[in-house]
Amino acid sequence: MKKRMLWLAPAAILEILLFCFIGGELVMRLWNWLLPPLFGWHQITFWQAFGLLALCRILFGHHGWRGPGRSNFRRRVQEHCGNMTPEERERFRETVRARWGATPSTGESNAQ
Repeated sequence: MKKRMLWLAPAAILEILLFCFIGGELVMRLWNWLLPPLFGWHQITFWQAFGLLALCRILFGHHGWRGPGRSNFRRRVQEHCGNMTPEERERFRETVRARWGATPSTGESNAQ
């Protein structure tokens, strides 16, 4: 077990570095390919692209990964609704329609 853990840390560090290099290179190449011809902006270096990638990560989130709270939301709602009686379920639907103006199953608006 210890031998296995011994190479796991360097492999993880190498993967992180490889991901950062590929991400920075990809952003740099896409920027330099698209934006100077379209808008007349200057080309950027690898480090500027890496900084831009980090800034986007900070501003816009986790590259589409969901946090632990959001991933279980649908399951918790289904469990909760599964334990309801038909009368409770219909009362819940009416409350959702009154509050949000949408049907729970389709998400389409009832307001016209």
